[in-house]
Order: sequence, then structure tokens, then C-alpha cells
Amino acid sequence: MSATPHQTDAEPPTGDLRGQSSGDSDSAERDLWRAITLMLASAVLFGAMAVVIRLASKQLHPFEIAFFRNVFGFMFALPLLWRHGIGVLRTQKLPLYLMRCSIGIVSMMAGFWAIVNLPLAQAISLSYSTPLFVTIGAVLVLGEVVRARRWTAVIIGFIGVLVIIRPGGDSFTAASLVALLAAAMSAIVAISIKFLSRTEHPDAIVLYTSMLWIPMSLIPAWFVWQMPVGITWLWIVLAGFFGTAGHMCWTRSLKLGDASMLAPISFMQLPVVAVAGYLLFDESIGRWTLLGAAIIFAANFYIARREAQLTRRAVTDPDIHAETGHPR
Repeated sequence: MSATPHQTDAEPPTGDLRGQSSGDSDSAERDLWRAITLMLASAVLFGAMAVVIRLASKQLHPFEIAFFRNVFGFMFALPLLWRHGIGVLRTQKLPLYLMRCSIGIVSMMAGFWAIVNLPLAQAISLSYSTPLFVTIGAVLVLGEVVRARRWTAVIIGFIGVLVIIRPGGDSFTAASLVALLAAAMSAIVAISIKFLSRTEHPDAIVLYTSMLWIPMSLIPAWFVWQMPVGITWLWIVLAGFFGTAGHMCWTRSLKLGDASMLAPISFMQLPVVAVAGYLLFDESIGRWTLLGAAIIFAANFYIARREAQLTRRAVTDPDIHAETGHPR
């Protein structure tokens, strides 16, 4: 985890470990593994959410599914308010919350639409371009230093994106571009959460997001409204549960580790949705989707591996970090 120009007293710098005890180093390593575990859990939960979104789409428009996901998601988040009390909502960052939620709702609507209108594996594979956008955003917004090797990985990752969508090919659809829009917006959300997590409690982020998303998502849902019936209620309730649980794991993970390191772990969504797509929707992963996803994964894996190496080097030899400015 690298220190950035935006560190605050709420989150002590973790990059420069000179003078810290071995206990502090052990604590930093435990935090890193906790962050990885939480991001992995969020990936599985978000994958499960994608499956129930597709099931609910047999009756409902994706915009309406998004609204119900937010309503039930807020209900599942209410115990957090009971646990912490109303004081957890005190903040001086309401404008940042509004901006984060406005961008997030665009990402959600685009992502839900892509899940419904693309094969599940393809929609999720394109969402893996988010870490590539996060790396770019980490440079522009968080002040992280990214060197030639990681830029090369980002370029290779975008080649993988082109392999999946194949512009000009017979299989190219506008839905692929919508999925990319969702990924780009999701990257901005990840960066904004990293900002918020410096001073805001992770549960406050979940609560504010859940509250603000309800009215924001109601507007587009109103134009395609249809009352759910039968088992569709189960799917939208589960969408709310999986979404909120995944969001809680995600915000806690980003509190503990760098966004550019953790985001690639979301690749674990692919096995979840691939199996579900095959069993429930008779979908198979096309060879171009598989190849493109493998390229994106390789790029993201390198980014994550490089970040982990630098974190270990900073722990075992802090002078490397101090002298080089944490090159990547």
C-alpha cells in the first residue's frame, strides 16, 4: 500500500515503513491479506448479483431491477445504522458523496443493461477493464507513480478489450460499448471511495450510497415501471442482499489497500457467472471472449503482482521505497 499526497490523520501512511517495528510490518501484511480476502468476497457476491439480475430480467427492465436492488440493498444496510447510531452519518463530504453516487448510478444502470443484453461471461469480462481505468485514475487523481512496465500492462489489457468487442466484426454490438462505459464509471467510483475512505467510516459510505441511489434510480425506473410478480420478488431481494454485502466488502477492502492493486481480484466473478450462464441460460464462453478475458487477466495480474512485490520490498527494505518514490 503506497502513501499518496492525499493521506490524512484518519489513515496513517503505510508506504514508508522506516522506523516502524516488526509488529507494525506484520500488521501491514495482515491488512494486505484482509484487503485481498474482502475484495475476493466482493467479487463472488457481485457475480451472484449478476446472475439474479439476469433471472429478474425475464420480467423486469434492467433500470427497474436497479431501483429494487437499491431499495432492498438499503434495507439490508439498515443494521449498520442501528449498530453505529445516527452519528455515523455526520460528514463534511456530502458533495463528494453526491458526485460519487451520481457517477455510480450511471455505472450501475449501464452495467445492469449490459448484463441483461450481453452473454453473462462477456459482460463480466468487459467489466475487468475497470482496473485498467483505475490505474489511469490512480495516476491522475491519487498521485500514484506508475512506470513503463505497468503502462505496458494497461495497454495490453486494452488490447484484450478490443479482442472481446472486435470493432467492425459481425459480433460487435452497442451493448459492448455500454459495458465499457460501466467499467470506466466504476473506476471513477473506486477512486472516489478511496478518497472518502481516508476520513469516512466504510459503513457510512455504504449507508449514504444506499440512501442516495434510491431516488437517483427511481427516475429512470419510472419510465419502464412494471410491478414484479412471483419469483421475481426473490431475485430482486437477493440482488439487494448480494449488492449490499458485496459493497460492504468492497469499501472495507479499499480502506485497507491500494485501488490499483485490489481491483484485478474482481476477475473471480468470471467463474461464477460462466458456470451460472451455462447451467441457467445455456450460454457458453466464445473463444474471442475467452482470449480477450485471458489477456485482460494477464495484464491485471501483472499489475497486482507488481504492487504486491513493491509492498513486500517496502516492508523488508524501506530505503528502496524512500529512494525511488515507489516506482511501478
